[in-house]
Amino acid sequence: MNDIETPSKTTAKNAQPTKRRPSSSLRKWGPAMLAVIGVLALNAYLLGPTGHKIPPLSDQAQRRMQLGAQRTADALALNYDKKSEAENVRNFKQSRKLSEEEGGVLEYTRRRHRALGEYVHVDVSDQFSIFGKVSVSLIYFAFWVFLMFPNWFLPIGRPGIALGGGLTMVVYRYILTLSGDGPTFYAEKVIIMEPLFLLFGLMLTTIYLEKMERGGLFDKLRESLDDPINWKRSAKIMAMSTIGSAAVMNDSVVLIFSGVVVDLCVRHKVANSLPYLLSLATTANIGSALTMTGNPQNILIVSLAYDDISWMEFASNMVLPVFAATAINTIMMFAYYGSELFPGSSGFAENVGILFGGNRTPEMLAQEHAYYARAAAKKEASGDVSAEVDVVDPGDSDGSWSLWSRLQVIVVTLFLICFAAGFDVCVVSIAAGCILMTINAYKHQHYDPKPDTTQYDAEGNPLPPKKTYDMDGNEIEPEEEELITESETTLTEVDYGLLMLFIGQFMLIGSFDDTGVPQAFFFATMQGCADQMTSVPCVYWFVAVITILSNIASNVPVVQMLAATFPYATPYDWMQVSFSATIAGNLTMLGSAANMIVAFQAAKVGDRTFTSERHAPFGVPSTILALYGGTFLLTLVHFSPECSEKLGDCE
Repeated sequence: MNDIETPSKTTAKNAQPTKRRPSSSLRKWGPAMLAVIGVLALNAYLLGPTGHKIPPLSDQAQRRMQLGAQRTADALALNYDKKSEAENVRNFKQSRKLSEEEGGVLEYTRRRHRALGEYVHVDVSDQFSIFGKVSVSLIYFAFWVFLMFPNWFLPIGRPGIALGGGLTMVVYRYILTLSGDGPTFYAEKVIIMEPLFLLFGLMLTTIYLEKMERGGLFDKLRESLDDPINWKRSAKIMAMSTIGSAAVMNDSVVLIFSGVVVDLCVRHKVANSLPYLLSLATTANIGSALTMTGNPQNILIVSLAYDDISWMEFASNMVLPVFAATAINTIMMFAYYGSELFPGSSGFAENVGILFGGNRTPEMLAQEHAYYARAAAKKEASGDVSAEVDVVDPGDSDGSWSLWSRLQVIVVTLFLICFAAGFDVCVVSIAAGCILMTINAYKHQHYDPKPDTTQYDAEGNPLPPKKTYDMDGNEIEPEEEELITESETTLTEVDYGLLMLFIGQFMLIGSFDDTGVPQAFFFATMQGCADQMTSVPCVYWFVAVITILSNIASNVPVVQMLAATFPYATPYDWMQVSFSATIAGNLTMLGSAANMIVAFQAAKVGDRTFTSERHAPFGVPSTILALYGGTFLLTLVHFSPECSEKLGDCE
């Protein structure tokens, strides 16, 4: 064993790269600046510097607008049952298949129109004064900067900043209401409960998967991502994140695997964990664009769209764009972080040889030797221990699947089945966490070794238990020690700070959306492209505007705004909105919830490398290239109609 380990350690020490000089600002931000300039230049060429090349509305677009206006007027003229009105409007999605006797498409249109106006996106911007709009916007952008760069200010942390911002907005909106400069702010209505329930359930499930058993399902998942070669480890993380996000939502994947990625970085003593955390976060967002259940905005789009969009229709449209975005992001990752992922490589040409020719640098060989030496030593040590230790738990410590690991697999499998079957993801995730909590409590009570309360003297000899007596001299039998409950242990590990972060953000974003500034920005920038947003060439400017709005006002409120503003958008329109709003999440740290979760989970275990300043130099160029590459393919190949069948403009 020493013959294997000593040379590898020596080689690794000799192969340590020399300390590099910090890169200049131009080299760091150059790709991002070029990408932004490229977007502006492309759209200036297609639409003209002042928009004078924007094409006139097509006959089909004009006809759709006329049909939409007439459909809305006809729907609002309908009589309705006032007793069941509130329930029908709130559950308008169930009205898609109404029979002619029940009102058909027209009654569905009426219910949806009212839901979009009263529950999905309530427009109260006309009740603000100019002062109210400007001051609320300034407060929002101030806290947006605080959240983006929390280390620039007091050491409060993002959860405290977000919650403080939300409460500040509540108080200030109350002052505006008293002064007549704004409407009443209903904070409870802008807090979207579903993501909070989902996050709580996922955190509960993740904690019990990790803590229930050493060497269980969670550790096996960790081992499946491990590899002695840096670029292969990054590739495994990206592949798992892409596929997992498409299957079970991006937030759940990053919540489960953020700690795993940090643990792998610690295990391999990598100097910079940022490439691996970026591999997880960026591909989680990209992969989630593939399916209608991959992220919250996709789920919302399918429920708010006027026409039906099936799972297969959604996925078939997104296959090519997501594949292209994944390939672009992977190439960018390997190119931008080549020195970390390909240690000892001389440059891009050698990296290509390593990827496709199986070449190795001396530093990579040293990493492999050290890895296998540690694995051999660990196996030998575990073999010696297993011979001496009597295992009580049902299962063994030789890497096989114990009873508890099998139960974990069953619970996770049922979770995935229920998720795929369309059951409420919040209920499914919380139920899975509660089931695992019950199993863990049973294991703790009946199988885990009891705590040893024996006391010892100075020489290490056990002392007899102390006897206690009552006032009459009778010996008091010691009571059996109560077990520590789940509420005192595992439940305390739920990241309630993360929930506070999202609650604060909901209040900040909800108040900002009330001002109508995001809507005004959309129409001011889109101009003549607003009513033909997904037609070429307007679509390339449209995705840029959606990217900006998604990073400033968040993607879910942007989707709600578009649904209320363009109630008869076609399925193809929604495909473009979905792709751009999802990929836009990789632009900045605040672009998606997945980024925030990765940063929060990594910081919780002591890794604070995933910051806005380090994310943006890679996120901006990678996002822009992936966004425009995927958008180009989606305009060429799509299976959703560019018309609305329910509206009747497909003839």
